[in-house]
Amino acid sequence: MKKQRITKTVQEINAKIQSGDVVVVTAEEIIDIVKEQGPAEAARRVDVVTTGTFAPMCSSGAFINFGHSTPPIKASRVWLNRVPAYAGLAAVDCYIGATEPAEDDPLNKVYPGEFSYGGGHVIQDLLDGRAVHLVAEGYGTDCYPSRRVEKEVTLRSLPQATLCNPRNGYQNYNCAVNLSSRTVYTYMGTLKPGAGNANYCSAGQLSPLFNDPYYRTIGLGTRIFLGGGVGYVTWHGTQHQPAVKRSAKGVPVRAAGTLWVMGDLKQMNSNYLVGVGIQGYGCSLAVGLGIPIPLLNEEVAAFTGIADEELFTQIVDYGRDYPAGEVKSLGQVSYAELKSGVIRFQGKPVPTVPLSSMVKAREIAETLKAWIRQGRFLLGEPQFTLPSA
Repeated sequence: MKKQRITKTVQEINAKIQSGDVVVVTAEEIIDIVKEQGPAEAARRVDVVTTGTFAPMCSSGAFINFGHSTPPIKASRVWLNRVPAYAGLAAVDCYIGATEPAEDDPLNKVYPGEFSYGGGHVIQDLLDGRAVHLVAEGYGTDCYPSRRVEKEVTLRSLPQATLCNPRNGYQNYNCAVNLSSRTVYTYMGTLKPGAGNANYCSAGQLSPLFNDPYYRTIGLGTRIFLGGGVGYVTWHGTQHQPAVKRSAKGVPVRAAGTLWVMGDLKQMNSNYLVGVGIQGYGCSLAVGLGIPIPLLNEEVAAFTGIADEELFTQIVDYGRDYPAGEVKSLGQVSYAELKSGVIRFQGKPVPTVPLSSMVKAREIAETLKAWIRQGRFLLGEPQFTLPSA
């Protein structure tokens, strides 16, 4: 007799979460289940797979409303701890970008620059409860006569603070080497000459979009772990490009999909949002992101069962090719090889360096798993899923 096809809905899974009958495993745990029992039985037994990643995600920042003064001001320029924030929104709204350096930062005038304080650090300071010095300047109007406001603000005192990241959770990314004769400083970290190291930035088999490569369960309204709190996917991210070469199992072998995510900054914490200074490159924010994948059917289960040995990325030269705008693949490497600590490239062993934290990625996946098991986290059903071609 032909076995009945497994089909579930998000509503059915949420009912199991509420009743305490849900079965949840992490993206690492599901691999053996799929391997040993097959995707159909995995879909039958397991309801949700949790994922996680923690790495610098430059396209991040926060919308902040800093409250009206007396008399009021229509701010045209804003600084938070000397970091410029964009004020072209409304009277007392601004956006602080993670990569914006402090105004007095020497940048790369002293090469390589340290970039020790920027927008990402401001966000972390707010999360840590520190007072942040705000300066707002305006040109004065009849209804907003003040021309300058200066005050200390904390996350608690701010009327609103919303983390809004236009590009997070990259679905795969390059493995970076440097074939030039000098050390180079890039957003992929410091790269030694002559391919002295190979840097990569993905949690591999734990990474959210690797577990749903065609975005069958992820889209507008998907509820996620974001920065230690709860957030949402609100759109596909900038540079979302799903129409790329894929492996035989459907997984992109180069940079592909991205996510636009948002959440209440006041519910987050600095364990999962950390200001970063990347030597010689700039400031950033390391973001903790986790997405629950509902096993709606056998196909979704099969995708979550793909392991690091079957996930690949491209080796790219950041010493000459990338800065010249001539990006090309110098070879393909699996995440199992990258995570081993050494890859073979051009006939020699090259040590690998992760920019993403597997420890934090596992922690995020386990935390999200616990939230769902405890009934604290229901799945958000996307209104429509991300474009996949």
